[in-house]
Amino acid sequence: MTTPPRTQALTAPAAPPSGVEALSPPAQSSRGRSAGPPVTEAPTASVQEARNRTATPPRDATRSPRTPTPGTPTTPRFAYGTNGFGDHRLPDALRVLADLGYEGVSLTLDHQHLDPYADHLPRRIADVRRVLDVTGLALVVETGARYLLDPWRKHRPTLLSAEADGRALRLDLLRRAIGIGAELGAEAVHFWSGAADPGTRPEDAWARLVDGCAETVAHADAAGIDLAFEPEPGMLVADLAGYRRLDDALGRPDRFRLTLDIGHCRCLEPHSVTRCVELAADRLAHVQIEDMRRGVHEHLPFGEGDIHFPPVLAALGAAGYRGLVSVELPRHSHAATATARHSIEFLRSAALLKEVVPV
Repeated sequence: MTTPPRTQALTAPAAPPSGVEALSPPAQSSRGRSAGPPVTEAPTASVQEARNRTATPPRDATRSPRTPTPGTPTTPRFAYGTNGFGDHRLPDALRVLADLGYEGVSLTLDHQHLDPYADHLPRRIADVRRVLDVTGLALVVETGARYLLDPWRKHRPTLLSAEADGRALRLDLLRRAIGIGAELGAEAVHFWSGAADPGTRPEDAWARLVDGCAETVAHADAAGIDLAFEPEPGMLVADLAGYRRLDDALGRPDRFRLTLDIGHCRCLEPHSVTRCVELAADRLAHVQIEDMRRGVHEHLPFGEGDIHFPPVLAALGAAGYRGLVSVELPRHSHAATATARHSIEFLRSAALLKEVVPV
């Protein structure tokens, strides 16, 4: 099906301040989400006083350690992605995960959960924070919603999009995610490169990605929060080698860290999964985990693929990784509670085994 023509240009926003005050919802345009107008005037004294009275201080959280400590074994902190709870209200999903024994959650910003373009966003953020405080769940914020920015095209626009206003829209989402993550005490904000539009020259796609990541790193620095970039099969940066190339192009900024997806390692990396953990250990901010088969990018419940997990979890522990290990099963919302229960029981059992057979 041909996408209807897009008829109205979006305005690239100026960089907003970090935090809730920067996250007011933008006006809707005929082209989809608008990045919103830049903030050009400081609030009046009376407005600022009101904000000071009502503002909620950032949630205290133990951020993911900057560098794992090899030789200091750690215990996995299991989390679950809210994209696998798409049929639940977000507070209900968080309480279910806490009741099942998860220590964290990977929160995908999306229309059915915490929509970064929703009305009354500061209040919604405060509501989520209260549930996180009650449940004790740690948090990673994710930005991989399928149709949040464009109702016609999955995962579009991206940092690689040919249209400058499309790239600006993705950058605005990442800025919003960083602000929300800072307010919620997130350990990291997760994102990926996206795939280039047809006909894009590889050098142009790469230049756009480097520019977009550099701008996003600057916002993360200002907010004091780590980024967790994920190599994704089928995207411009698909593997660990691509991440290292991008990291080098950016000058290896401290905040530009890595999400390692265990299933993706099995799907396409030339190394064993345990070797991938070792190669990624110095930059890890987040781990996603699910079962998968070699050569097939399909997220599977544990036991349905061909990954042997005890040595993988042992490798994470041996690397000193202390961040979240998040179950990533976005196509299982229809059986969310049963799948989440099975997943944590499986992972706990795998973590107790001491086998070291490489996979």
